[in-house]
Amino acid sequence: MAGIDESKPFVAINIAVLTVSDTRDMHNDTSGEVLAERIVEKGHRVFERQILPDDQAALRKQLGAWCADPNVDVIITTGGTGVTGRDVTVEAHRMLYEKEIPGFGELFRWISYEKIGTSTVQSRATAGVCQGTYMFALPGSTGACKDAWDEILQYQLDIRHRPCNFVELMPRLLET
Repeated sequence: MAGIDESKPFVAINIAVLTVSDTRDMHNDTSGEVLAERIVEKGHRVFERQILPDDQAALRKQLGAWCADPNVDVIITTGGTGVTGRDVTVEAHRMLYEKEIPGFGELFRWISYEKIGTSTVQSRATAGVCQGTYMFALPGSTGACKDAWDEILQYQLDIRHRPCNFVELMPRLLET
C-alpha cells in the first residue's frame, strides 16, 4: 500500500530552488518562498535559493553548475514554463537532461486539471535527471508550487515513501 513507512529512517536531501522571473525579487517571490518553507518543514535542506531573469543561457549556466555540484541532490525551478516568448525554463532544463521523467509533467497536469480545468494545458511542467541530480520545472504560480510539492514531490523526495521514491534511486543515477 502507498504511504510513508515510519519504520525506515528519514534521509534529508539538499534542494536548490530557482525562481525564474523578470519581475520577482526576494521580497515578492511567493512561489520560491512557498517551496523553501515546505522543503524545510519536511526536514530537507534548502542548499541555495536564487532568482534569475528569463534568460536561457543564464538559466542553463546556473542549472549546470548545480548539477555538477555533488552537494545538490535536487533542483526545483519555478516560473518560465508557459508558452510565451520569454518562457524558456523548459528549454534550459531539456538541454541538460540525460533522462526525462515524463510522468512528472503528466501527473502534475492531471492534479492541476482538477483545480484549474483545461487551463492546465498551458503548463509545460517537466522533470529529468542531469549528472545524478533530479530537476523539476514548475509553473510560477504559488498554487502550482503548492500542488507539485504537496501532492507529488514531498512523497517522491521522502525515502520512506512506498512502494518507491526518487531518493532510493539516487545512489544508482550515475551507473552505466
